[in-house]
Amino acid sequence: MTGRERILAALNVKQPDRVPLYIHGINEGPIIGIGRHLTEGLPEPKQFHDMTDTEKLKLLDTLFLIHEHFGVDGCTSFEIGHEVELDKARVMDDWGIMYLRSPHGLPVPKGHPVQEAADLEGYRPPTPKRKDLLLLDLARERFKGQVALFWLMRGTFVRSWRLAGMQNLMVKMIQSPEFVHRIASMVLEYNLLQLDMLADAGLDVLVVEDDIATTGATLISPRHFQEFVNPYNRKIVQRAHALGLKVVRHSDGNLWNILDILLETGYDGLNPLEPHAGMDLEKVKQYCGNRICLIGNIDCMDLLCNGTTEQVESAVHRAIEVAAPGGGYILSESNSLHPGVNPENCITMFEAAKKYGRYQDPAGQS
Repeated sequence: MTGRERILAALNVKQPDRVPLYIHGINEGPIIGIGRHLTEGLPEPKQFHDMTDTEKLKLLDTLFLIHEHFGVDGCTSFEIGHEVELDKARVMDDWGIMYLRSPHGLPVPKGHPVQEAADLEGYRPPTPKRKDLLLLDLARERFKGQVALFWLMRGTFVRSWRLAGMQNLMVKMIQSPEFVHRIASMVLEYNLLQLDMLADAGLDVLVVEDDIATTGATLISPRHFQEFVNPYNRKIVQRAHALGLKVVRHSDGNLWNILDILLETGYDGLNPLEPHAGMDLEKVKQYCGNRICLIGNIDCMDLLCNGTTEQVESAVHRAIEVAAPGGGYILSESNSLHPGVNPENCITMFEAAKKYGRYQDPAGQS
């Protein structure tokens, strides 16, 4: 099977020839650290915006090379080129959200342009731009249908709180619910327009990336989730399915108190199943593994950072043992391969997925 076929089989809760391998997210440092085993001429680890154009092209080529060399079955893309540098410390996206750059990964949202109803009156949201899909285009041309193409789309909750501020948005859910719905509707309109572009560009899997929980519980109540978030994300799921795409729901944290809502919404996959947040893989598999594909659970908070290669291999073996039978499991990290992970442990994870992930009979049980 091709990587694309493997991923799609798993998302259909079917059993492919082996457990698919996927990288949900990866930062510059791990690309360079892993890539040095495969190629020469990589720069010292630094952030993408500090690289020369030549270094950026080398980094992207190395990212694709990692997928090819280690047999990673799905490749993640996202918007690039949509931010404007305000100064060395700050950038602004096309929504008018200001971010502080961080040496530890993604920029942190700090400037929120729509905090009151009055702010909406003069606010004009952006329209999706075809050029922002450049990374998806490059992946499509590189892999030529052999690897499943994933896209990270900011969901209703994350985009809404970035526009309004998280605490402010939560207060407004009680004091001014219409304000929250207006923002969510604006975000949905953008996402649906971009979704049509993505389908035309050859996308296979949409990831609704909408972090909604901490390690202990959801950030908002299930009632507020059902009122202000899920109806809008559900429309994305329905539209994506109508376009022939698979849809994965991404949220860090403990999702148990909204898990039934997510299942009923019709997602094809659930990611990243953080073990530190109570998302025990065996328990989740027993609860809903016949209804939705499970993706992730290899701990990137501690294990991939500080564990031994033997411990990483053991965790991969265990994950496959409990989640792979019958299909519907994609092996991946429990959030991202961030700057703190050990590249050697990442390589061990990739290799162990192949070592332990092959099904004895693609038509039957492992």
